[in-house]
Amino acid sequence: MQHRYHHVVSIALACTLTISALAPAAFAAPAAANSAPIRLGMIEGMSGPFANAGEAVERNIRFAVEQVNARGGVRLPDGKHPLSLSVFDNKQGVEDALLQLKQLTDRKIPFVLEGNSSAVAGALVDAINKHNARTPDNRVLFLNYSAVDPVLTNEKCSFWHFRFDANADMRMRALVDVIKNDSRAKSVYLIGQDYSFGQQVAKAARQQLQAARPDIRIVGDELHPIGKVKDFAPYIAKIRASGADTVITGNWGNDLTLLVKAAKEAGLHLKFYTFYANSLGAPAAIGDAGVGTVRAVAEWHPNAVDGNAASDAFYQSFRQRYPQPKDDYLFLRMDVMIDMLVTAIEKAQTTDAVAVARALEGAQYKSKFHEASMRASDHQLIQPLYVAVMQKLADGGIRFDNEGSGYGFKTERYLAPAATALASTCKMQRP
Repeated sequence: MQHRYHHVVSIALACTLTISALAPAAFAAPAAANSAPIRLGMIEGMSGPFANAGEAVERNIRFAVEQVNARGGVRLPDGKHPLSLSVFDNKQGVEDALLQLKQLTDRKIPFVLEGNSSAVAGALVDAINKHNARTPDNRVLFLNYSAVDPVLTNEKCSFWHFRFDANADMRMRALVDVIKNDSRAKSVYLIGQDYSFGQQVAKAARQQLQAARPDIRIVGDELHPIGKVKDFAPYIAKIRASGADTVITGNWGNDLTLLVKAAKEAGLHLKFYTFYANSLGAPAAIGDAGVGTVRAVAEWHPNAVDGNAASDAFYQSFRQRYPQPKDDYLFLRMDVMIDMLVTAIEKAQTTDAVAVARALEGAQYKSKFHEASMRASDHQLIQPLYVAVMQKLADGGIRFDNEGSGYGFKTERYLAPAATALASTCKMQRP
């Protein structure tokens, strides 16, 4: 069976550049290593309404892979091995994702990467559990960079799955930590995408608001078809009619951009608490209406750490690699994921799934501007979270804008790793 989208890059660079020294020419250097590459297979929506999100992920993963190869690759007993990345298009669908997983395992690619759908991630976990039980000589690990449904590290936790993003409950807790201190927040409207992730965001918002601010009224709770709404004006009309002063949404991709654009066009000036308003066209769509009112939560952002040269250099190296403003969407967690995987492979001295998984459990990550640890009990990465508020670059309060829009984000609340961790109900079954 032919997969619909597939390409491979194998780059081995004979240099030892630091992040701050990376330049486009460095990535174009000829490969020097002859060792077989260590292969990564990314299953993602590269076509359809969320293709821009899939493309953004691919840029981030390639950037991280190129950094590893620039410093010599992965060190194993038989020498240094470059990383290579294959991309499989699942069209953002569960069935297509399972077909692509079969292609990936048939090629004996040991590491599966996915994240832009919790529904897809849940199906992949089930399929990988069965595959690894049936074919112990061809086991794979699933590295999840964005699928944040809490069940994936709770009741559906798996020894073969590791999540490198904060789950929806963790992200919501960070947002509620800000909302609870906003005395002007009286009525909240919940709107999200109608699938497992959107449903969980709404559930978490209700529960956490009730605990933190029982005086706040939930005046609307709306779920809409994912990736199918072209005009959010009717939804904005409902929000206006509800009398809400605050909106909470987990929308991402075009569903977020079109939502905030409709609010702007309707002249509806509310506070938006979002998971992803700092990317994929949203800042430009929001414009001046979002200054001081739109917030996003992330493990890091370009203006996260004031005066930190390493943080700025990391961001600037990405922008040097991808200079087009539309490509300006950097996820630190994906760089962390690749770095931690490489460290685990080198510790295990093999790419065997069981050995690498055990090396990842309890693993620590630390750079000059970020720290994280992989919790062994449920394979949830514990790292800082930042709640950031939208600002205008010309006003001078931020160093970097997003996507050349003239708007960026400024940290409003920092939560240390210990403050983001939540209890898990995972009962891990290990091989």
